[in-house]
This record gives sequence, structure tokens and C-alpha cells, in this order.
Amino acid sequence: MSHTPHDLHAEFPEHGDVLHRLKLDNAHFVTLADRYHDVNKNIHRIEAEVEASSDAHVEELKKRRLGLLDEISALVNSAKA
Repeated sequence: MSHTPHDLHAEFPEHGDVLHRLKLDNAHFVTLADRYHDVNKNIHRIEAEVEASSDAHVEELKKRRLGLLDEISALVNSAKA
């Protein structure tokens, strides 16, 4: 199994316990995490040249990934407190 760059554990390496707890207890986090993983997987497939895409589409996906990451980060920070 290959490692996909930018997965949530790579983005929050010091907060694995918080990610796990949120995954168990927070349905909104699960929805955001699932969306994040789908978008991230699509970006990875395009960057690995498994799938073709336009530059504009890749940029849109990257913006979407950043937005999701911001929301996830806010949840992680709230859960840490």
C-alpha cells in the first residue's frame, strides 16, 4: 500500500489521538474527513499521472482541499482544548 501525501495523519502528526477521538465521536468531522480524503486522493492520482486533468481542475481541487483542511483544523484545535 502506497502512502498518499497530505493524509490527515501527515497533516496533524502530533494529534493522532485527537483525530481518532473525533472520528469516533463527531459525525461532522467524519463527513469532512471523508470529503478531504476523496479530494486528496483525486489530487494524488492526477499528480501521479494516473488520471488526466486540466490545470484549472487541479487548482480547484487544491482550493477545496485547503478549505476542508481549515475546517478540520478548527475541529482539531477545539477538541484539543
